[in-house]
This record gives sequence, structure tokens and C-alpha cells, in this order.
Amino acid sequence: MNPYVRDRINRKLETLSDERLYQVLDYVEFLEARYAEKPAPVINVFQRFTDGVEDTLRAGGLAVGTVSEAMGFLSKAMGVLNDVAQTTRTVATDVVSTARTVADQIGAPPPAGAGATAGPPAATPSAPVPPSSPSTAPSTPPTPAAAGSVTP
Repeated sequence: MNPYVRDRINRKLETLSDERLYQVLDYVEFLEARYAEKPAPVINVFQRFTDGVEDTLRAGGLAVGTVSEAMGFLSKAMGVLNDVAQTTRTVATDVVSTARTVADQIGAPPPAGAGATAGPPAATPSAPVPPSSPSTAPSTPPTPAAAGSVTP
């Protein structure tokens, strides 16, 4: 859109009453439906809802001032909902990012210099190996040590 024409139209619109502005809106929508050379930009669900409410109020024969006031309140509410939606998106993005970071850290080797050694951990031959299953456990329970004897 030519910015000079847009500015000139805006200057002319500022001089009109709300009732006349709705007539201009109706005419612009008629022109758009009939002669649009490109598709209208996609609007979000909140804006579609607001436009629908405004059209319904106007069709109901409410006074232009009442419709304008109701739309002002609705616009403020939609602003709050848009802020909530944006904040929710930001929080969700942060949660996903943190989850990926944690998942990467769990799958990654420990950082160097933090007591980690290169290669697999060394086995300690003096440490007893616990039984891995009940079938390899001794069949008889260990006997208690004799009284007065010292167990090493």
C-alpha cells in the first residue's frame, strides 16, 4: 500500500464520527470482497473473535457509542490474553530448552577435570563382587562367628 495514500486516508478518517467510520468500514469490506487483488492478511483467533463480536453488536442495532465502548473493553481483554499467550509460549520454549539441555548432559560424559579419568573405570580386584542373581548366592546362610572370636 502506498504510504502517502494511507496517511491521506487516515487524516480524512480522523474527521469523521464513529457512525460514519462504520459506514466507511462497510464500504471498504465491500470493495475488498469485490476487487481485492491479493488475499487479506491472516489475523489471529483473538482478532477474528473481536471482529465477530463487533459485527454482531452492530447488527443488533446497538448505538455506535455503546459498540465503541464495548470494543474498547474487549480490546483491552484481548491484549491481556495475547500477553498471556505470549508468556505461555515463552515458558514452554524455556521448558523444552531446559529439558533438551538436561537430556544432553545425562547422555554426555562427565566433564574433564572433575575427577573423571580417560577411558573406562578401573576395576578394583580386592573388592568383593556381589552375587548378580539369587541362583549364584550361597545355598546355606553364613554361620555366626563363635563367641569371643574376632572376625577380620
